Amino acid sequence: MQTALYLIPVLLGDTTIDSVLPTYNKDIILQIQHFIVEDIRSARRFLKKVEPSIDIDSLSFYPLNKHTSPNDITNYLSPLIEGKSMGIISEAGCPAIADPGADVVAIAQRKGLKVVPLVGPSSIILSIMASGFNGQNFAFHGYLPIDAGERIKKLKSLEQQIYNERQTQLFIETPYRNAKMIEEVLHTCRPQTKLCIAAGITCDNEFIQTKTIKEWKGKTIPDLSKTPCIFLLYQ
Repeated sequence: MQTALYLIPVLLGDTTIDSVLPTYNKDIILQIQHFIVEDIRSARRFLKKVEPSIDIDSLSFYPLNKHTSPNDITNYLSPLIEGKSMGIISEAGCPAIADPGADVVAIAQRKGLKVVPLVGPSSIILSIMASGFNGQNFAFHGYLPIDAGERIKKLKSLEQQIYNERQTQLFIETPYRNAKMIEEVLHTCRPQTKLCIAAGITCDNEFIQTKTIKEWKGKTIPDLSKTPCIFLLYQ
């Protein structure tokens, strides 16, 4: 195995390792001793799920979250500079995609260190694949504004981009506010605009449906208050 910073995808929910991650990832993981992680507890659980016999206490974990200083992030790469491979593990999906791991990757690139992305599930890409929307021109916006007025203003702006640029628009919300987000989209957007709701991707409760705003208004939507969702808009 070549010495590098490996970007290690994780599960999107309660599903089996074999259904979404290639065996090659496990081979790489078992050769790494140093991990930069968004949450140490969940990272340890993930590694145990990959290989139950792994000696967790022999591994080194470096937390990466909103409280981590830029100086700490730079120092985290010391093992890699010394010739030891490292891994980045995020909370869900692929590291560095809507994830603080991007800061570490940027530093590694500036220092000329090798970065290797491993194959795994990305809810952003999977939702675009299943939506039927434009996969050649799209934009992911993360969370929309919390303020109701600003959020409605943003929704109208995103919808305008759909019609001006034929660009698919993606955004997310905290699960317990999913129902409110759906309500606001249905109230704000044009009847002919299409909305795809992609929830629980790769999991047993997976729900991915695309309908016009007008069609959604006449449909019973399942309770998604505890399920991670991605919302996609297109014309």
